[in-house]
Amino acid sequence: MSEQNDHRIVAPCPVEAVTLTPLADEAARPCLVPANINPILKVPVVLAETTLQIVVEANIPLNPPASEIKRVFKDVFIKQCKLVPVRFGPEKCNGTVREVTRAKLFVEGFIRKDIEYATTNCNGFIRDRIATVPFSGFAELSAEDFLVFPVLGDSSESRSRFINPKNNDEPRLDKFFFENHVFYNEQPYCELISADFFELDFSPCPTDVGESFSNLREKIVLDLTLKVLQVRQVRVDSLAMDSMKKHC
Repeated sequence: MSEQNDHRIVAPCPVEAVTLTPLADEAARPCLVPANINPILKVPVVLAETTLQIVVEANIPLNPPASEIKRVFKDVFIKQCKLVPVRFGPEKCNGTVREVTRAKLFVEGFIRKDIEYATTNCNGFIRDRIATVPFSGFAELSAEDFLVFPVLGDSSESRSRFINPKNNDEPRLDKFFFENHVFYNEQPYCELISADFFELDFSPCPTDVGESFSNLREKIVLDLTLKVLQVRQVRVDSLAMDSMKKHC
């Protein structure tokens, strides 16, 4: 019995490790805006949520050639997402800004594919092929698609002319009064929510068992869900929020 108790198991492949000491913690009381003040917050506001269907076809060369596709992992990356207004509603905020009631949403990006495949050797290695499939297009956003209308402020410039004091029949070409008004808008932007991929991968030339193919053709359908936002000023009712906390 004593010999069995003295036997020790040595763990293989040891690494450095440190046992951490637990630290005491307690809740901190935050400093809040007084309940009788309704602050104005500048926060991202969701303008719309939309699902775009993107259809793309690609040819991906494989080197060395493949005998079988094992797995394909996919991610989508957005390089550009721009909202271009094409129709406006009534003016707001004393005529300084206009609501956008219709717009084109331009989207550009790529699908990153990580393809794992087997070679023709019976005991060959599993190869990895990374490919980026670009796409671009636009979508129509009408008034029914917006949860909150985007706003866009106008910039303007004017020029005043003067009459020639020596000859009232002629204007002065050497004297002008200029006036400029510039409104700096918050640019609407996009945020990824989800992506659903449906694809068909195949060799353009059918191959028999044991043969290899060096080109992979893909037909991809991507349902891409995006959130369109714009930073806006929003007034928060502190009394209402405090009342909700008491009832919870």
